[in-house]
Amino acid sequence: MKDYDELLKYYELYETVGTGGFAKVKLAFHILTGELVAIKIMDKNALGSDLPRVKTEIDALKNLRHQHICQLYHVIETANKIFMVLEYCPGGELFDYIISQDRLSEEETRVVFRQIVSAVAYVHSQGFAHRDLKPENLLFDEDHKLKLIDFGLCAKPKGNKDYHLQTCCGSLAYAAPELIQGKSYLGSEADVWSMGILLYVLMCGFLPFDDDNVMALYKKIMRGKYEVPKWLSPSSILLLQQMLQVDPKKRISVKNLLNHPWIMQDYNCPVEWQSKTPSSLTEDTWISPASALFCYDVLIGDPQGSTDHTLIHLDEDCVTELSVYHRNNRQTMEDLISLWQYDHLTATYLLLLAKKARGKPVRLRLLSSCGQANSTAVTNIKFAKHWTESNGLESKSLTPVLRTASVNKLKNKENVYTPKSAVKNDECFSFPEPKTPVNKNQHKREILTTPNHYSTPSKARNQCLKETPVKMPVNSAGTEKLITGVISPERRCRSVELNLNQVHVEDTPKRKGTKVFGSLEKGLDKVITVLTRSKRKGSAKDGPRRLKPHYNVTTTRLVNPDQLLNEIMSILPKKHVDFVQKGYTLKCQTQSDFGKVTMQFELEVCQLQKPDVVGIRRQRLKGDAWVYKRLVEDILSSCKV
Repeated sequence: MKDYDELLKYYELYETVGTGGFAKVKLAFHILTGELVAIKIMDKNALGSDLPRVKTEIDALKNLRHQHICQLYHVIETANKIFMVLEYCPGGELFDYIISQDRLSEEETRVVFRQIVSAVAYVHSQGFAHRDLKPENLLFDEDHKLKLIDFGLCAKPKGNKDYHLQTCCGSLAYAAPELIQGKSYLGSEADVWSMGILLYVLMCGFLPFDDDNVMALYKKIMRGKYEVPKWLSPSSILLLQQMLQVDPKKRISVKNLLNHPWIMQDYNCPVEWQSKTPSSLTEDTWISPASALFCYDVLIGDPQGSTDHTLIHLDEDCVTELSVYHRNNRQTMEDLISLWQYDHLTATYLLLLAKKARGKPVRLRLLSSCGQANSTAVTNIKFAKHWTESNGLESKSLTPVLRTASVNKLKNKENVYTPKSAVKNDECFSFPEPKTPVNKNQHKREILTTPNHYSTPSKARNQCLKETPVKMPVNSAGTEKLITGVISPERRCRSVELNLNQVHVEDTPKRKGTKVFGSLEKGLDKVITVLTRSKRKGSAKDGPRRLKPHYNVTTTRLVNPDQLLNEIMSILPKKHVDFVQKGYTLKCQTQSDFGKVTMQFELEVCQLQKPDVVGIRRQRLKGDAWVYKRLVEDILSSCKV
């Protein structure tokens, strides 16, 4: 519980929206701004050899600020945990959306793909290569806009744009030929191949290169031959040919993708790759489409020219609100924000920006009574519950976890950032954090959570986001210093993936500490269960949950939910699927011949709004997305539904 003390000063935790081997993602509520966020909670002891990848992840997310990249807000490290507070993307994975539609039309594909190109072009312009582009790593936000996630495998080459990389990593089905051959390669060229696979999946609904046998899949990728479905237009076929060139030197460049004829169809301008986020551009900054292509050439030629946060224009309204709240003058507050430590001040500033972008008041609320806070939190709870159920997700009670502990920690505390001189960084990843003293002479204050009303689409489940680290020694000046540690985000959807050089290496080092991690998490969940009235899954007594129609729910011809539940339970053992029944929900998993869990997912029998329609809600928790798709389709087709 001690590991959660710092987190609970600033956030109220709600239900778990994603799980993995060594991490879980919780929906949470930022107390000062009233904004919903996603917090990825990682166990340091269980991460083992994955730890080194977190430094890369943190470096990337702290330097990349773009409308199509998931925003990092806050990083907290304790003795045993790493908490990464990220932008909340309630629309779910692009992968889930594709399979629910079977495939996308060329027109919708173009809308989606332009956003992908925008994100990747920006990443390249800042000197990074993503190296793990796939539909599971693209999420929809509340406005159905795409956000790129999972920078655990990204690289920032030292030197110019022609610097070659050596590490073979990523997902085999999306990996470029030169990468899986073990040759040196350019990250930008490998990303273009992965985008070509993505484009094919969007328009076709299946992979161009696929095989259960790894060596057979390897040979197919090296040959570069794939099926061309009859519904593809000549222009889309041509673009796929240009992107899926086995020879990387013949492959189209990202710069030429920006204004490619297929990309430009139905649009009158190239893809706008430059950042539009308010914290990245001054108010009077405007770059014409023609200039954007020139600027891209300049930036891509200088990979070291990534975002300099010291030059970022700060929003006047947000700075003013923070100055008033913390009782500091504007210049002091600007200096503190400009340190970009990704502490609570950074999180509050960026979340205020997010509120302003949605037309909400730029306000941090204070309160005089705990009752006010509770009534306001209820508004958020009702909203989150409404969104969760309307999108086919688990309807867990959203009563704040450990709220009493959280409120008690806020009592008698004054969150005042004191002025201080700049702290010299010894490392390129060191960020000083101002001390937050307790001012006993000031009036006691509590925080009022403000209502948050997103306009949410009915899109898929929440995703597992990424994590990062920090160390907090206190220096003689009383300033806490955030030192970016090294940790690797949890790989949610591994399709013969991760570092392909280590494909035969078992992850036994990671399992050290798993038992301790599991017991701690179970203990916390027990406390949460006691403090939270669960309205989650149905039971035989209560009947199945009622959900709105959603693309993660498969409708059936049956009208008896018990009959459908029994039908599924009779099928699962035949498909070598282990399961545990909780009410009308089946928690399923598959294992390898060596007993390693390879897939985890849920199947829930639910009642749709029409009283005579019964459906099956499906949700992948862990494992390869395409293997999951085939398995669930096989299970459902075997049921008499």
